[in-house]
Amino acid sequence: MSPAPDLKALEAAATWYVQLNDGTTDEARTRDWQAWLRACPQHEAAWARLERFQRQWALMPQEAALSSLDAAKTQRRDVLKILGMLLAVGSGTWLAAEQVPYRSMLAGQRTGVGERRSLRLEDGSQLELNANTALDIHFDAKQRVIRLHQGEILIQTAKDPEQRPFIVQTEDGSVRALGTRFSVRQLPEHTRVGVLQSAVEIRPLELIHQPLRLETGQQVTFDSNAIGRVQPLPAASTAWVQGMLSVDDWRLGDFIEELGRYRPGVLRCATAVQHLRISGAFRIDDTDTVLENLGKTLPVNVRFFTRYWASIEPA
Repeated sequence: MSPAPDLKALEAAATWYVQLNDGTTDEARTRDWQAWLRACPQHEAAWARLERFQRQWALMPQEAALSSLDAAKTQRRDVLKILGMLLAVGSGTWLAAEQVPYRSMLAGQRTGVGERRSLRLEDGSQLELNANTALDIHFDAKQRVIRLHQGEILIQTAKDPEQRPFIVQTEDGSVRALGTRFSVRQLPEHTRVGVLQSAVEIRPLELIHQPLRLETGQQVTFDSNAIGRVQPLPAASTAWVQGMLSVDDWRLGDFIEELGRYRPGVLRCATAVQHLRISGAFRIDDTDTVLENLGKTLPVNVRFFTRYWASIEPA
């Protein structure tokens, strides 16, 4: 039975894939790849997983496949994108729905791990996308709709001469803007909404006739059946727009999980130190420095198994 490929072997396989599909012919490079493939059983297992992924990816609509894999270039972001897909595939079936939803892969607007983006919409509204976000934009004569599949957005709505409603749809329901600036995050089991200006109207899927009006400075979570308790909106809830993660007395385990949104690869926190508390403002574009500094303020050590695999452990 072939061994399961480790992260290093998967990363190497993704790198070889990108290099071998850059549109050029290089016999020496092909020989080097064949030598790498034969050098270790884990290399063969990693390449077999990539080929299996290729076959399953081919079942998708051609336009989506071409935009993601067939156009791969020798750039680091493409290697990391493929590596992330291979990690999601695991040893089982293609892309578990709870990890990488099919509709998210086909979304019109996407950001990867650690990537943020700003968009000016056709009506003049401003849209900020946080890391690992996927959405579709549907504007027509009657309404303006953002379909958020995963991730987090911050919206500054513009006045519309035709007075079309501006609505964000999630897995759990809808959020209607009432001339406002607000954030929406699609979490695995619920949606979280925060209002920075004016108000929004929240309608869970099963409670569409019982909307909740959320005002400036408030936040709430809801799922398809219920709306949680309204709470104050943390002052730095949208600090990610400025490239910061600001926390106040967070559990270290929760902090590491959130930091993982901005760092490719595997980031883990040992159970023994998850209860430690942490506060401060951290640059999400430099997660290496954030991790290296943890040991200066907390009784922890950070072990880097590879560049893309780190573990926070007791000192």
